[in-house]
Amino acid sequence: MTKEEQELREAITRLDKKEFGLYFYTVDSHGNALAAIANIYEHVKTLNGLGYNAVVLHDKTEYVGVADWMGQEYADLPHMSLESQQLRIGGSDFIIIPEVFAKMMDQVKNLPAKKIVMVQAYDYILELIDVGITWAHFGVKDAICTTEKGSQYVKSLFPSTNTEIIPVAIPEFFKGSDKPRIPEVAIMARDQQVAAKIIKSFYLQYPMYKWVGIPEVRGLSREQAAERIGKSCLAVWVDDISGFGTFPLECMEAGTPVIGKIPNLVPEWMEKTNQDGSKVIINNGVWTSDLLNIPELIAKYLQAWLEDNEPQEIIDEMKASTGQYTSEKRDTAIETVYAKFVNNRKEELGEIADQFAEAEAKEVEKQATLQNEQRWTKLQT
Repeated sequence: MTKEEQELREAITRLDKKEFGLYFYTVDSHGNALAAIANIYEHVKTLNGLGYNAVVLHDKTEYVGVADWMGQEYADLPHMSLESQQLRIGGSDFIIIPEVFAKMMDQVKNLPAKKIVMVQAYDYILELIDVGITWAHFGVKDAICTTEKGSQYVKSLFPSTNTEIIPVAIPEFFKGSDKPRIPEVAIMARDQQVAAKIIKSFYLQYPMYKWVGIPEVRGLSREQAAERIGKSCLAVWVDDISGFGTFPLECMEAGTPVIGKIPNLVPEWMEKTNQDGSKVIINNGVWTSDLLNIPELIAKYLQAWLEDNEPQEIIDEMKASTGQYTSEKRDTAIETVYAKFVNNRKEELGEIADQFAEAEAKEVEKQATLQNEQRWTKLQT
């Protein structure tokens, strides 16, 4: 057995025994609540619970982390730094990299580990990747997406990429309370300037509602965000490049109606397919394609709320929309998908090991044939 084949067989054994690492690269959130980073931590937590060695991988040894907004349970998950002398990544290991970090993909492309891209914001896929470069240039053959639409978009860019879907889950602490709602509109926008413009426009156009608060949810811990959303009578969401839309679903789970701008890539929970194949927007919120309409929509919904005349259809559709995004369904998908990655990796390494074994056998046969020919030549002389 050659050294190369032996190393591959040992890597397969480590995969069988779960003696390998799943390294999830992410940036330091610096204490800011970010849904994409929260989802990465959920993967790490679930995988460790399943007996895997899943690790959050940071650039620097010193980092702020997620304790302030996710809690100590998540902060205590295994962490490592790229600067660490103990970091050893081999052929049985996996590196999971968010879609935006093309430079990181380039840096690790020569490592023997399996590389997987995690796609949560479709617009970031092309953010830092050079023209003409594909994920295949970085040795990436697999991607994790949160939705079928995201998967289809990835395949439209990189047809050879295998995609697996692991949905996002809405934490249970977003469930609504029985306490009366207050005249407050929780707002979340990817661009804080957009949120500021909506707030200013609303108060200028509808000064009669100056007593209604419009606090931003950005920067709050998940529990604080859940509390604010749960007591607000309404929420506003604007995120043109969202690949999933965690915030509106959190609001729906809390029983808080949402007014929002339809993203460029319409989330699956926001539309349905008719029998004729056409797509229609679901009335699980108040949706618009025009950002400038939002102040008016806020005013109209506030009036309906004050008159105890909220559209019942929206309330019913909200409940129906959130049921598919549970932690149980996410964790089941995590268990299934990562087990598939491991099995595929074992097959991949096994095929390479077999090639080395076959090449060695041919070389042995070649040498034996050569020796026999030499003996025959000597006998003839």
